Amino acid sequence: MSVRYENHRPRLLKRHPANPVLRPQDWPYFVNSVFNCGATRLPSGETLLLVRAEDCSGESHLTAARSADGVTNWQIDPEPTFVPDPERHPEERWGIEDPRIVWVPELGKYAVTYTCYGPAGPGVSLALTEDFREFERIGVVMPPEDKDAALLPERVRGRWAMIHRPVSNVGANIWMSFSPDLRHWGDHTLVLRARRGPWWDVNKIGLSPPLIPCEEGWLMMYHGVKPTPAGSLYRVGLALLDREDPTRCLVRSHRWMFGPEADYERTGDVADVVFPCGYTLADDGNTLSLYYGAADTCVALATGSVREMLAWLKTVGIPADRTE
Repeated sequence: MSVRYENHRPRLLKRHPANPVLRPQDWPYFVNSVFNCGATRLPSGETLLLVRAEDCSGESHLTAARSADGVTNWQIDPEPTFVPDPERHPEERWGIEDPRIVWVPELGKYAVTYTCYGPAGPGVSLALTEDFREFERIGVVMPPEDKDAALLPERVRGRWAMIHRPVSNVGANIWMSFSPDLRHWGDHTLVLRARRGPWWDVNKIGLSPPLIPCEEGWLMMYHGVKPTPAGSLYRVGLALLDREDPTRCLVRSHRWMFGPEADYERTGDVADVVFPCGYTLADDGNTLSLYYGAADTCVALATGSVREMLAWLKTVGIPADRTE
């Protein structure tokens, strides 16, 4: 394989100088940490983050935070917004984690996928909401062990599609499944395989924020987990999926594009982690605001250009079936 070497690593994502934009001490009630959050822009123009908050028991719940500029003056719900319901949903007995938010025009609602954590392990649950006050739980849609899921905002050939990351005897890879009604899922299809060897995305990969629709297809940010003697490194790379058939990956990045560098990313409850779960797009359809968990302790923000990411991917990308 011919590999192109760059003179420098491009800064496709720029950390905001206000980072971290949300910290545990910002919360109106006591929490240990706040991190991996879903994100969306509301009709009012406000940015809403649905933030994973972990208490001192170790369990997590979700709390909404709203901001006019997506950076400052966050209005955080005074109490948890979306909490585990173990009596009716025993799969949530040990908490709910890592939400992704997608606006679904056909439904006129937001779809929130999240990790339900219980004695059987982590699975994927789905809830619908119009206002982030009331939630309609669909329940478990992908059984354990599975996580890192997001609904596509539109049907694919007449069916709903969900991208997710099950763990199986072939590893922790990215799959896509289909449903006629959001409740019954099948046609499970492998989309992207974790690589073997020295790669940044070796052995374990997963979706980061929901897919980004663009003219070229669906731009996917995904995290790779590389084990080292000092622990695991979480970094983010890119892949491009076919617009008409999103189970078909066209190209994936040879290199990671975003990894832990800042002190708040390298030091915390879990060191050396950047973990994006949500983004917003400006009205130009290009300017991206990416919200990510930093060291499983706080929420940070990075900005970038979708067009620049696509151009970089075309330059350094490799065929999706390359695993060595």
